[in-house]
Amino acid sequence: MVMLREWRTIFSRKVYIVAMVIMPIFFLVFFLTLMRDGLPQELPTAVVDMDQSSTSRRLVRQLDAFKQTQVVVHAKDFSEAREMMQKGKIYGVYYVPEGFEHDLLSFRQPRVSFYTNNAFIVAGSMLFRDMKTISILGSAAVGRELRLAKGQTMEQAMIELQPIVVDTHPLGNPQLNYAVYLCNVLLPGLLSVMIVLLTVYAFGVEVKTMRSRKLLDAVDDDIISVLVGKLLPYTLTFMLMATLYDVVLYRYMGFPCNNGLPNMLLNSYLLVLASQALGVFLYSLVPIMSISLSLSAFITMLSFSISGFTFPVGEMPSLLQTWANVFPLRHYFLLYANNGLNGYPCHYVWSSYIAMLIYLFLPILLSRRLRNVYRTDTYKP
Repeated sequence: MVMLREWRTIFSRKVYIVAMVIMPIFFLVFFLTLMRDGLPQELPTAVVDMDQSSTSRRLVRQLDAFKQTQVVVHAKDFSEAREMMQKGKIYGVYYVPEGFEHDLLSFRQPRVSFYTNNAFIVAGSMLFRDMKTISILGSAAVGRELRLAKGQTMEQAMIELQPIVVDTHPLGNPQLNYAVYLCNVLLPGLLSVMIVLLTVYAFGVEVKTMRSRKLLDAVDDDIISVLVGKLLPYTLTFMLMATLYDVVLYRYMGFPCNNGLPNMLLNSYLLVLASQALGVFLYSLVPIMSISLSLSAFITMLSFSISGFTFPVGEMPSLLQTWANVFPLRHYFLLYANNGLNGYPCHYVWSSYIAMLIYLFLPILLSRRLRNVYRTDTYKP
């Protein structure tokens, strides 16, 4: 009876449909469209070539050929390039000094300079990597030609230029795709935010509309029936959205999922249940809807910064390391990183599964308090 009553409430107010269906689909389309290329492409860069030699021009052409770098202007001096960077028109400046080719051929170790705007940390770090790479490769190419001209074989020249060959293998995300890095946690995280906020709203609106006492009378004061009946429609809908997310990410987009789709679906469903339990707990703890909504928004948004997918939890102060384990998103991230990316069996991350299950008992701890709030039926704005 409570579940059918909740379905009628959902379809009678647009806010529920927007929060449960429209916003999750919008998040999915927005982030996958925003990061469809995986990495930022053709970041605008300026070049100041004071040498204007064949070697410097070849170096600039090679820099422009990099996928993440696009040379948009050849500035006549550094002041012009600096002004463009200050206006935000470019993210980096590559400076080749006068006499570059002459010093290079004379073994005088010429020095090139590059400047990146690290206020935009992704763009700045990408350009820094490309500029550093092209500078190293450019000097190596000149050294190789000089050694070949002296009669060395290609193998001898390469041994002197690169005595140690580095063979790198990026694990988990070998394409260094930012969509893999961000979308797999951002999208479930935003879904968790919507779940917690909507759960607080769904329970708070009963008191606001003065229907809570009537609801308790209909179930003979059985608060567990109220909890299960009210949550079930949202559980089914949000699990459907979580299924859509996982199918799109791991089947359509082909993101890494080494333990298989069923395992990731289990992790997503646990996140849905844990988020609902957290929402009920927060409203029961502070049964004033405006305050509990603000508290829920603060806690869920804070979880993005403290869950460890942008900054390692191990490098945080010890207090924050402990506090990080309070958030369901932290445990979901550990499950995704270990199951989805690394392919570890589930028993390697048993503690995260236990933490997710502990969340399910939070509403029971304050169920008596929630029943008293519903029985009082007094709305506090």
